[in-house]
Formats: sequence, C-alpha cells, structure tokens
Amino acid sequence: MTTIKGLQAELIKDMYRNAMLRKGYTFFDRNNPYNLNIIGVRRVDNAIPNKFDDTLVVIYRERSEQWSVFTADITTDPGQYWLMHPINVEGTAILVPDQYRGVYKRDLHQGKYEALCQRGGNVRVYRDADGDRRHDMSDDKIDTGFFGINIHKAGRASVQVDKWSAGCQVFSRSEDYATFMDLTEEAEQRYGNSFTYTLLLETDLNN
Repeated sequence: MTTIKGLQAELIKDMYRNAMLRKGYTFFDRNNPYNLNIIGVRRVDNAIPNKFDDTLVVIYRERSEQWSVFTADITTDPGQYWLMHPINVEGTAILVPDQYRGVYKRDLHQGKYEALCQRGGNVRVYRDADGDRRHDMSDDKIDTGFFGINIHKAGRASVQVDKWSAGCQVFSRSEDYATFMDLTEEAEQRYGNSFTYTLLLETDLNN
C-alpha cells in the first residue's frame, strides 16, 4: 500500500484523468473531499495468472482539498483454480475494461463482511471456457449482466490468487483493504451508497 500526496499526487492525478477522458470516461472532481475515483489497472503481460500483479488506485481530495493517491496490489482477473473449474457453463468471468458508473454499493460480500458489491447495474465480462491456466479475453465471448463481480479482499497477506477470485477484483492484503473501505465509508457519508469502478489497461496510461 502506498499513499501519495503533494505535487506527485497532482501529477499522477493528471495522468489518470487524461487517460480516462481520452476514453470518454468521467473523472470525478467537484473540489469536494472524498469524491473517489476508484480505478483498477490490469497488467497486459500476465499470460500466466494467479498473482496479485494488478493495481487498484484511488484518487481523491482530502478534507484539505489537496489531492491524495492511494494504491494497493490486487488482481483484476480470476485465479487458476476457477479458470480450470468454471462456475458458469459459459466460462469463467474476466471483467472487461470499462467504466461501471454507479454499479457498486457497500454491502456484504457473500454475507460475510463489507465490500463494494455489484448491486447497481450490469457489468461486462469475457467468458473463458477452455479450462486451461491462461486468461482468454476475446471480444466475441462477452457476457453482460449481474454476476457478483465484487471488490473484496483475500487473506491477511495473500501471494497467490487461487480460489480468492472467480472474476472479482481482489486485494492481496487485508490491511490495504481496510484502508480502502475506510475511504468508501467517508465517501458514502457525503454522497450516498453508490460507487463507480473504472478498469483500465496499463497501456491506456501511455497513450
């Protein structure tokens, strides 16, 4: 976990804002604190899955209205177990990069603990049905609907994804996750229980 403030946070904010605007997405900034931009960044060279090698970034203004950037290690794609043992007959879900406006709410993940859960709308997922250990993301195998693609945690300090993700966006460290949920609580108190999640590819930041 890293929290960045000051000039460096401003520069990072500008990079992500520009990347999102190029794709026609909304970047939230009304000069108000805790108007969260929750962004997943997927590595493009992760042919062999099962690692927490993606990044979650939260960009927001603090109470002082200065920019702050929170980052943590996550996975944005499923672990090997669910690739080889799909829950859905159409194949294991892999979230399609997009901006999912108002799709997420604070709620209980599998009835166990608070998470950001898919409650407010559809998401799009690739369907990987070949049962091998690699992520297959083909535009001709996209499914749209309510699939329980939540944002939650793995273990205390997990190294391998394994069964932790069947398509969900999952934190590797529970400490990072607690910090993230604290931010969402601050946001909920100000703006209500509705959150937008944007999933980018790391190459989107370079264009």
